[in-house]
Amino acid sequence: MNTLLTISNLSIFLLWGASQYILIPYVAHLLLLVTCILYTACHYSLILREEQALARGEIDPANPKKSQENVPISETLKAEDAMQFPLVGSASLFGLYCAFKFFDKETVNLILSAYFALMGCGAVTATASPIISTAGGVFTSVKIKKKFTIKHPLPAFIGGESPWEIDIDFTLADLVSLVGSAIFSYFYFQKKHWVMNNVLGICFCLKGIERFSLGTYKIGAILLVGLFFYDIFWVFGTDVMVTVAKSLDGPIKILFPRSLVPHPETGKIELSLLGLGDIVIPGFFLALLLRFDAHNANVKYFPTNVMASFPKPYFHSALVGYIIGMATTMFVMIKFNAAQPALLYLVPACLGSSFLTAIVRGEVKAMLAYSEEVEEEEIEKKNTDEKKND
Repeated sequence: MNTLLTISNLSIFLLWGASQYILIPYVAHLLLLVTCILYTACHYSLILREEQALARGEIDPANPKKSQENVPISETLKAEDAMQFPLVGSASLFGLYCAFKFFDKETVNLILSAYFALMGCGAVTATASPIISTAGGVFTSVKIKKKFTIKHPLPAFIGGESPWEIDIDFTLADLVSLVGSAIFSYFYFQKKHWVMNNVLGICFCLKGIERFSLGTYKIGAILLVGLFFYDIFWVFGTDVMVTVAKSLDGPIKILFPRSLVPHPETGKIELSLLGLGDIVIPGFFLALLLRFDAHNANVKYFPTNVMASFPKPYFHSALVGYIIGMATTMFVMIKFNAAQPALLYLVPACLGSSFLTAIVRGEVKAMLAYSEEVEEEEIEKKNTDEKKND
């Protein structure tokens, strides 16, 4: 039983709730909340090990038929994608900067808010549904499964093959979560309150880290190093990053109150921010290291138990490195009263701590060889074997 995971889950909720009524020193608030988000999300990402095993054709002893279903394969980053990521990110960031610079700020925020409200509805639904499902009873026993087709006149290169085949498979917990999330997203779109912003931001972090795999340590290192220079350039070299972060009124950041008393002139409370990228990008890397720890400990793929206890030297060392890196970021920011590129400190901390751990344990070769990539040949072989069995 992983008691720390339970505490981490509860701490996220308590910190979110208490921050509305109690002024928590924002540096402590930031470090505690981000650490809990990373700890929780990385542990729930262990479910990817089961999906990757099924995609490779391994059999779940408790549910053999499950291996024959069309298992969704988690997103895995390729080396070329990791190299291009800073360029794509730069183009997107500069595009947003130009939008705020040359178009009406309110209109741009309105469009982006509608998009984030829609995406947020999905993220909150995916986060809330498993929580509601723990109540059991009617929430899990009532299931709706339907399959229908929709013909469309669009060319195949636009709409794909006609008709579209749509599978609906959800429980009452999913339905309740969806309705509640839709209502929440509507009020967020109307109010844009910082507390609601944080709910969406936290859900984006949790589900993003949980569902995404970097594939290998090498790919993770390429991505982090690329974004290391990306962050430095756009924060120190230009005002683009800071301008977009302050102008974009959406859940691309988590906000931390520095006072609960509204400013007499603006009527708003003073807030500090941390971009989601400074949580999610290192989070991908930490989650990979945790799954590497599970691999080294020979933790079973089936069934996946995110509460299982096993040695986690790589994850713990990188998490400590992340905390030190973030604390350093906050110290320098306060010392010089200037925005800091967090990845300037987080990337060396995460890469250095994990590589040092590998050197001490004599597992550098094993760490570099570890891979979660499921090759297309493996999937094709699995599908061919299933057809032969049929």
